[in-house]
Amino acid sequence: MDHGIIIDLAQRAITVALMISAPMLGLSLLVGLMVSIIQATTQIQEPTLSFIPKIITIFLTLLIFGPWMGNIITEFTINLYENIYRYIR
Repeated sequence: MDHGIIIDLAQRAITVALMISAPMLGLSLLVGLMVSIIQATTQIQEPTLSFIPKIITIFLTLLIFGPWMGNIITEFTINLYENIYRYIR
């Protein structure tokens, strides 16, 4: 197996992982920032207060972006299995 193929495969796997995790991480970051601003404004310093909005945000993000995420990972897996002979040669 050539080193170039391994690097290309690893690069595509990292790209897919970043694409799949970006919506959840981005939206939970925004919700966490909004909750932190509200906590700083009202001086409520309860550390567990930010978990519930983040969990709800991640759940809704999975409901909304779930089919897209599944499509991305399915395409990557199908492409990997279709080209496996080229990778191991």
